[in-house]
Amino acid sequence: MTSTQLHHDFEFGFDGHGEVLRIAARGSEVLANAVINRGTAFSAQERKALGLKGLLPSGVTTMEDQLKRVYVQYRAQRSPLDKYLFLNTLHDRNEVLYYRLLSEHIEEMLPIVYTPTIGQAIREYSHWYHRPRGVYLSIDDPEGIEDALLSMGHGPDEVDLIVATDSEGILGIGDQGVGGVAITIGKLAVYTAAAGIHPHRVLPVVLDTGTDNLDLLNDEVYLGVRHARVRGERYDAFIDRYVTTAHRLFPHAMLHWEDFGASNATRILNKYRDDYCTFNDDIQGTAAVVAAAVMSAVQVSGTPLADQRIVIHGAGTAGIGIARLLVQMMCQDGVDPETARSRVWGLGSRGLLREGIAVRDFQQPFARSAAELAGWTLDLPGHYELADVVRNVHPTILIGCSAQPGAFTEQIVRDMAQSCQRPIIMPLSNPTDRAEASPADLISWTSGRALVATGSPFPPVRYNGVSYRIAQANNALVFPGIGLGVTAARATRISDSMITAAVRTVARSVDPRPAGASLLPEISGLLPLSAQVGLAVALAAQKEGLATAPLDNPVQAIYDAIWRPDYPRVKAI
Repeated sequence: MTSTQLHHDFEFGFDGHGEVLRIAARGSEVLANAVINRGTAFSAQERKALGLKGLLPSGVTTMEDQLKRVYVQYRAQRSPLDKYLFLNTLHDRNEVLYYRLLSEHIEEMLPIVYTPTIGQAIREYSHWYHRPRGVYLSIDDPEGIEDALLSMGHGPDEVDLIVATDSEGILGIGDQGVGGVAITIGKLAVYTAAAGIHPHRVLPVVLDTGTDNLDLLNDEVYLGVRHARVRGERYDAFIDRYVTTAHRLFPHAMLHWEDFGASNATRILNKYRDDYCTFNDDIQGTAAVVAAAVMSAVQVSGTPLADQRIVIHGAGTAGIGIARLLVQMMCQDGVDPETARSRVWGLGSRGLLREGIAVRDFQQPFARSAAELAGWTLDLPGHYELADVVRNVHPTILIGCSAQPGAFTEQIVRDMAQSCQRPIIMPLSNPTDRAEASPADLISWTSGRALVATGSPFPPVRYNGVSYRIAQANNALVFPGIGLGVTAARATRISDSMITAAVRTVARSVDPRPAGASLLPEISGLLPLSAQVGLAVALAAQKEGLATAPLDNPVQAIYDAIWRPDYPRVKAI
């Protein structure tokens, strides 16, 4: 039998008939361990062998019966936070059942285990905390990083994925200190439910560097380090120690960055991406799913990507990530980089990115020269705001990452639609009340011609007898499959070609041409979509020489890499 992970009380492994769970624990110790507990689904023989007689009701149930029971209990919860806490409790009690429930109801439960409900859970983390789940690394104890990463008992070949956050830019609600660990746990739950990443081969990590959130610092039950957020050289040294230690201990693990602040996210990704297998979902994942929606819309519009004029309102970390990826895809289609960048106009807090105003390093490639702007018609001399850019550029694609509700006004949208037969408009800001426009207004203002994707979920829009299904640019359409492909290939790093392979796969997975069709696949089909994305990513890694695992039969490799939430056979030892 091949062993996958050994603990004092149990061991997972595989033989010629599938997964086997060898259990040394007995009695209440079995029921207290969520990894091996299956409650009333233990058979009579298993109960006798494991010393469970009298500790469970007499009835033996199937997983299907258990699923019905816990789903009814889940639906009985009164609020989204109650549902989140119910799922957490189930996770603490029976891990396999938790993942099975989540995978079978992924569309319904994704907003609970991830955005938006998890934002409320993170805000209140120190108040509802009852059980540690994750690895807590403190900037006040950098020497303890190695011991902490090893504390869950994993060996060098037993970790495929580590999700880490420093909690500075949590889901649009900002600095949440140690509570950000919940975002890493939620992210990993999606990796497992949507792509079959093995839950015993992952680590959720919070990099506790302090917090500038005074509400947290003055909360007597706050559980993080109690000082202002550390920045500068000490912060960089802490991050570097984490990266180098994690890679040394778990050399095959993909390092996923989550919800870092704007001043650090791009900088950290750029520093490590060429030397480590590292991925930032807020930059690369967001860009990938938006680019997939753009590719679908381009197919409907009939205008090649290279001929589109793209305006990004909110050219911060996510916005520039989208711009970079679209430029890369144009270059893959044969456009030279300078021409490709000239097709993108970005707006930040000071309006259009341009010469003469302060821009961040990562924004600089998209700053327009003064010569390009000569002769522009402006509402206010010297000010280059969104209405001015739309009036002068005549964009065909308008993307919003600004968190400015209503920024895409009726006049701006009508101006855009005057010079574009099928305007592509994507108000991506979350949550719903921060969207730059509502889909209903966009479709009405363009007489049904707009091709729309949003960041938050919106119901279908009925207009002139047509029901328009609104695509949600949810990162879950992309990042789980990327993780699966990286894991199956054991890729040494994540290249731009691997990301664009994921983009093109998602775009091909939906037919956007019928009237009112969505630009993106449905969330309900995540597992088969993730498998397709994983295959494309693994093949791209192999083509570039980044795959270290054999891929003689890539389809089989992806299939074998997917963990499925079924109870393994039990053997008492």
